[in-house]
This record gives sequence, C-alpha cells and structure tokens, in this order.
Amino acid sequence: MKPIYLDYNATTPIDSEAAKEMLPFINTDFGNPSSSHWFGKVAKEAVEKARKEVANLLNCSPSEVVFTSGGSESNNHAIKEVAYTYHDKGNHIITSQIEHPAILNPCRFLEKQGYEISYLPVDEYGLVNPRDVVDSLRNTTILISIMHANNEVGTIQEIESIGKIARENHVLFHTDAAQSVGKIPTDTKQLNIDLLSVAGHKLYAPKGVGALYIRDGINIEPFIHGAGHEGGRRAGTENVASIVGLGKSSEIAAKDMSKNTNHVITLRERLFKKLLEKIEGVYLNGHPEKRLPNTLNISFENIDAYDLLSRTSEIAASTGSACHADTRSLSPVLAAMGIKEKYGFGSIRFSLGKYTSEEEIDSAVDLLVENIRKMR
Repeated sequence: MKPIYLDYNATTPIDSEAAKEMLPFINTDFGNPSSSHWFGKVAKEAVEKARKEVANLLNCSPSEVVFTSGGSESNNHAIKEVAYTYHDKGNHIITSQIEHPAILNPCRFLEKQGYEISYLPVDEYGLVNPRDVVDSLRNTTILISIMHANNEVGTIQEIESIGKIARENHVLFHTDAAQSVGKIPTDTKQLNIDLLSVAGHKLYAPKGVGALYIRDGINIEPFIHGAGHEGGRRAGTENVASIVGLGKSSEIAAKDMSKNTNHVITLRERLFKKLLEKIEGVYLNGHPEKRLPNTLNISFENIDAYDLLSRTSEIAASTGSACHADTRSLSPVLAAMGIKEKYGFGSIRFSLGKYTSEEEIDSAVDLLVENIRKMR
C-alpha cells in the first residue's frame, strides 16, 4: 500500500504553489540580488517580496526579517550573538530542559566559555512555569529563550506571559517558533518577543531556508561575517529560489491557517479516538488543550515503539526514544516531563499536515491495532 506520512513535525513537502513560484529563479531569473543590473534587480525584488510575506505572517516590519539557512542557524544566531553582544552587561541565559538541540547545544557551548545557563524544568504536560522564569532572573541575565511549541509533544508555552516578564526586567526574549509558525498565530507583537526563529521546511517551504525576526532597535553581531547582505546582519549571497518558496508558503499559511487548523484537529482527534476505542493502555503525552493542532504524542503501554513502527513500515512517524549502540535512552523531553520508561519507550509522535486524509488515518489505525495485538 502507499506509505502513510504522519511525520509533518519532522519536515513537510514543498507546497506545489511555492514550488511553482520558485522555478523561474532556478531556471532563468538566476541573478545575484546584490548585482545592480537587470538580473540582480529581478532577484532582489523577489527577495523583498518574500520578506514582506514572512513579515505579514509574523505581524512585523519587513526590516525585522533576516533570511537564514534554517531554524538551527536562526537559533544559533539568536543565542550566541546576544551572548557576545551583551557580554558586558552579563553572562546569564535562561532556557528550558525541553528545548530543541539547536538551543541546548549552543547554550552548552557558551557554558564552556564561562556563561551561566539556567535550564528550567517543566511539569507533567511539558509546560514551563512563568514563576520559575521570575525566580531564575539575575542582574546578569541577558537573554531568555523558551520555545513556542514543543516539537515532540506539541505543548504550547505561555510565551506572552514570559515575554511580559522579560520586558518588565529589561531582558531580551527569544523563542524558537520552528514548530508553530504557520500552524498557530505567531504575532511577534502580541507575544512580547524580541527574536523569533523560523524554519522553512516546517511550513511547506524548502529545506535549507529560514528566518530570524529581530525586533527593530536590537543590534546584535552577525552570525556570519562577510559582505553586507541582509542589511549587514547575515553575510552570504541569498538563496533566492528557496527564499521565494518560503515567502509563498508564508503567504499561503497566513491565508489558510484557520482551514488547515480545523482539518488537522479533526483528523488528530479521529486518530486518537479510534485508538482509544480499539486498544487498551493508550496514554496522551503533552497538554490536552495547549497543544499544536496537528500533533498527537501517545504511549502504548507494554509496547516498544521502535518495534511497533518497524512492524508497521507503511506508517512514517517518530518514536520518543533514541537507540545508540544497542542501548535505549528516553527522549529528554519525555524524561523532563516525568514520563516513566515503560510508557516512554512506547511513545510515538504522530504529526499531521494539510495533505493528510481521513482514509490515511483510518488505514493507520487498522495497521497499528493489528500489530499491537500481535505484539501483546
């Protein structure tokens, strides 16, 4: 049978409209946006059009959007360059235990250089308590970085409240919004943020392109030094075709967000309800309400998720544990939430998208139920 793709949080296919809009900049309009001749001007206009489309999705000024190679670069840029730029003010950064490695590893890198990092805990739903943010503040705190929505369980953080705390204490606030942009509103003004990371391939744009929102008035060092591209904030000739794709995908996301949200919530609940009806020992991981509309992370009691997915090869999804050299380790996110191993090792993340169909959900349920019963 045709494979069933339920791993949209890992990556998404490129939207057909976005791919179509990219083609001229692959085939004929190949100019360098920094060139002053006709070919360069066409490319430059395309980049600036895309910048406006991304800005519209984020409710910010186009001048506040810097194009990058993706979410990891945007996160590294925000974390490291705030640290270096504001080192004279302090050396303390606040983040959480469930951040993406593109946040945690830059923080660990900075620790080796003498920076101090507070890794805040989360509750059983994966939520950071804003009170913990307040209690962790020091007079040397220069940055707070808390992700908007978790990539594994989908829990949406209280970013607006944390942003208010940051503003009141004159501390810069960054959020990794790779999983939320295009799925739920990411209004930079309402969220009270200073920096926000975007990953193109999470919202039906190509891989290898992203953006970093930097609020006007904030000046941090470029992550890549070189010529004066992106207003002097990110050196390197722009990836025009992919930027065009990101712009078009952002335009579509803004236009279709409500429709897509209703679509994936309906199918997500159908998947969960049918599994609950047909299998015992099914448990939800993450917040039951404050959760991305497309994300369902569930544990199957007394089932090894790796074994289940290997038996159900028709379904593409992700497990909540990692296997290294024949040893098994629980996902740091699930561990931080206090999920016991007997449930955590049976955890699977199903993440749906706008192309997911009801037929695919029903087929996935049948396959999962059949194999879980065999395994038990």
